[in-house]
Amino acid sequence: MTTGIDYTERIPNNVDLSSDRRLQRALESWQPKFLQWWSEMGPALPTKDVYLRTAVSVGREGWAQFGHVALPEYRWGIFLSERDPDRRIAFGEHKGEPVWQQVPGEYRADLQRLIVIQGDTEPASVEQQRHLGMTAPSLYDLRNLFQVNVEEGRHLWAMVYLLHAYFGRTGREEAEALLHRNSGSDDSPRILGAFNEETPDWLSFYMFTYFTDRDGKYQLGTLKESAFDPLSRTCQFMLKEEAHHMFVGTTGVDRVVERTAQIMREHDTADVRPYGGIPLEIIQKYLNFHYSVSLDLFGSETSTNVANYFTAGLKGRWQEERRKDDHQLTDAVATVTQVEDGRLVEVETPALIALNNDLRGEYTADCQNGVTRWNRILEDAGIDFRLRLPHVGFHRQVGAFAGHHVSPDGEVLTAEEWDRRKGDWLPTDEDRAYVASVMQPVYEPGKIAAWVAPPKQGINGRPFDYEYVHLA
Repeated sequence: MTTGIDYTERIPNNVDLSSDRRLQRALESWQPKFLQWWSEMGPALPTKDVYLRTAVSVGREGWAQFGHVALPEYRWGIFLSERDPDRRIAFGEHKGEPVWQQVPGEYRADLQRLIVIQGDTEPASVEQQRHLGMTAPSLYDLRNLFQVNVEEGRHLWAMVYLLHAYFGRTGREEAEALLHRNSGSDDSPRILGAFNEETPDWLSFYMFTYFTDRDGKYQLGTLKESAFDPLSRTCQFMLKEEAHHMFVGTTGVDRVVERTAQIMREHDTADVRPYGGIPLEIIQKYLNFHYSVSLDLFGSETSTNVANYFTAGLKGRWQEERRKDDHQLTDAVATVTQVEDGRLVEVETPALIALNNDLRGEYTADCQNGVTRWNRILEDAGIDFRLRLPHVGFHRQVGAFAGHHVSPDGEVLTAEEWDRRKGDWLPTDEDRAYVASVMQPVYEPGKIAAWVAPPKQGINGRPFDYEYVHLA
């Protein structure tokens, strides 16, 4: 396999797809179904073309090119990072052995399940964001939305390739099912709860791409450590594309906070609604919601399934090879938080079954970097208000905190107290209605909605007033 990607093929790839005619025919049979799904569930706003990034290699430098592309003609394909012929398993009971190029029979079901769950998240986010183009605050933001969408579509292709290439008939059936489930569907919802939530406005989109796509970063990072080498190499390249999605979220919230701070200073008031801004209190509520929903994606704090995945070599820890331990965790212990008798307590548990808690801790520390960044904007503007991450037990539906009511400060509440105060912490119908009211589309180059500041720079050296999207 070379670092270059062959765009002369019907399905662009760098896995020598043409050498396996049976696999090629199977994927070419799936392709029209994907395109049909895209036409029905992809972006709803009609466009002529969009200034998009397209991968041309999997190397470190110069791996993408930019140009205007009609969305239905975007060349989705299959791209794996270069294979390291000397790579060995870095953790678990197979530590030190050569990585696998085929699926070991005893791990077939578990590996397929991991790939299906990851694959299910990719089209789900496209479905959640389908109507956002109708209310884009600028052509720059509209272009970023579409870039995220087409790359989520390609990440679906990445998982579907693995299912077709390595899991036979059941893999093909699972690949079909990835197109049949839909976000928020009553009959056939997406597998994970966060991917059935609505993304009704652009503040939600920025929070989603900051918090939920960041969860994706950490999940892909654990799969990148996998002893199943094709999965590892697939995730390694996906992480390269995922970085832009989180950039959209980080800088998007930057710009909302910046604009709100500008209005507060210009008019010497915290009430920015009369001037079309989004109050800091509502931004905090959206942050609370998206962070807590994203925490649920890490699963229960303790899990024997994840312990088994680690021991088998299927799924490692974040930056596994940088860890300074035996990478098997036979005798290691960890501390997890849970609720006992109406209060939070720390409990010691084997580290091997607390791997979800370990990964969540890495994620939380990363999320805090963004909050620190947003608070620096407020500090520089001379505003005392500070955003913050709520306690990890706040508004949780999965794990040790499910069924309990924990405030953002970490206070365990009764159900009655929670019902009385939750509107102070989570977006109310009135909050969402106000945010929806300021979501007026701005499609003129160089112009932007009143609730968000323009970006510091454009895409690929282009200015903010570049015509990133030509509407139909």
